[in-house]
Amino acid sequence: MTIELLQQVRVIDPVLGTDQISDVLIQDGYIQGLAPQISDLDGNTVVRDCRGLVLGPGLVDLYSHCGEPGFEERETLTSCLQAAAAGGFTRVSILPDTSPPIDNPALVAQLQQKRDRDNLLPHLYLWGAISLELAGKQLAEVADLASSGVVGFSDGRPLENLGLVRRVLEYLQPFGKPVALWPCDRFLASNGVMREGAEALRVGLVPVPVSAETAALAAILELVANIGTPVHIMRVSTARSVELIAQAKAQGLPVTASTTWMHVLLDTTSIKSYHTALHLEPPLGNNSDMLALRHAVRTGVIDAIAIDHAPYTYEEKVQAFAESPPGAIGLELALPLLWSNLVATGELTALELWRALSQNPAACLQQHLQGMSTGNKAELTLFDPDKHWQVNRQSLHSLSSNTPWFGQEITGKVVEIFC
Repeated sequence: MTIELLQQVRVIDPVLGTDQISDVLIQDGYIQGLAPQISDLDGNTVVRDCRGLVLGPGLVDLYSHCGEPGFEERETLTSCLQAAAAGGFTRVSILPDTSPPIDNPALVAQLQQKRDRDNLLPHLYLWGAISLELAGKQLAEVADLASSGVVGFSDGRPLENLGLVRRVLEYLQPFGKPVALWPCDRFLASNGVMREGAEALRVGLVPVPVSAETAALAAILELVANIGTPVHIMRVSTARSVELIAQAKAQGLPVTASTTWMHVLLDTTSIKSYHTALHLEPPLGNNSDMLALRHAVRTGVIDAIAIDHAPYTYEEKVQAFAESPPGAIGLELALPLLWSNLVATGELTALELWRALSQNPAACLQQHLQGMSTGNKAELTLFDPDKHWQVNRQSLHSLSSNTPWFGQEITGKVVEIFC
């Protein structure tokens, strides 16, 4: 029997909409007490002074990449889940773009068994591939995948054949699982690597037009309106996309949406450093895009902030900006950097940020995340917003270090997850 009392911790509960200082008693994986002060204690209770710390429901990542199988030099399943735990995530969802891809029940079972065998802390969820070999030409055996326990269906890359998208939405409707689509027209994006605008002209990189995202998004929304299958829109990165999603929601279309943590945090002005960890897909938006995304998170037009953790080796990233593979790690960095840059500055409230990282992504996965009430399971994240630490190879659990904050000191560190 383990009994812990977290004294005078700041409890953020996006489920109940409360933000208050409380004592929290945790016993054998459940919240057994939550009150301004708890003094009637068992003699075996471990008392922890948590003044200045933040406690909330465990963070939930909607989608990230893991190297295993096929690219274990970038990230193994073990290192990915360890990084997720270190970043405060109690649930992490992995995209199917492994090698081989997660397009069959045997691989789903293999990865889940490894997680269980190694007793890794975060709950693991796997997205099942929509198309075979992620080629976007032929449907995977989605019925078998649905029964194997995948959390939903996504290729994690654009489906450019609208005829296939239509068949996907029709065929997947009976399974009642999330379908996540990334709106991107590869022909419009062409070989661009940076959002079109004044900054792209200044740094001399090939631009990606806004329409590469919005044209594809408009087509997806038309199909949803016609067929009625609920869809999650991934990687929203432009102000115009926010407008289209707001209109779709106002019309009652069954859509949810997410952006990524780096698109909320940074804009194109950061790319003047040519740091290859800032080469992302979709590319970072202009300042107006970033501000629109922040406002959309506050208002709920954008339901969730995803991490989209994308590890690459040093050798893969140490080349010209446009030639480097797009993506950056983020599982260990997202909460500290979002908190210090948005919550500490007053741009988002603690509740707004925690809701976008916990309750809402769980809802997008059709899951329920319990609030901070007595009797509920203690699936929690304990966070120190004032802890300073150096982002380096010794501090990171991820095998990769492709982040623009590598070698820098940042503020905010997860103390522990209860899972």
